[in-house]
Amino acid sequence: QVQLVESGGGLVQAGGSLRLSCAASGSIFRINDMGWYRQAPGKQRDLVAVISSGGRTTYADSVKGRFTISRDNARNTVYLQMTSLKPEDTAVYYCNADGRSNLKPWNYWGRGTQVTVSS
Repeated sequence: QVQLVESGGGLVQAGGSLRLSCAASGSIFRINDMGWYRQAPGKQRDLVAVISSGGRTTYADSVKGRFTISRDNARNTVYLQMTSLKPEDTAVYYCNADGRSNLKPWNYWGRGTQVTVSS
């Protein structure tokens, strides 16, 4: 009932920047937490950043000071501004959101967007 679509991935050089976006649509009603996760080849999917409906943020230690998560509740969209990118940031980045609709909780994942950082 809810679809998440990521955009903004690409290939950048180390030290560069990218801005990821994730827009939610469908039977949303309300969204609680929205977050970004990433998965490199052969590795587990790890939390990158999460933002609550009230704007409370949580970051992985590896991205603190470099990445900023934000959201536009009116547009049902979450963003991830990535700066000072490192080759270690190379991964597929997935959007995640949870919420409630028709008195029922939901949780959905986007299909992911590739971020590649060259050295």
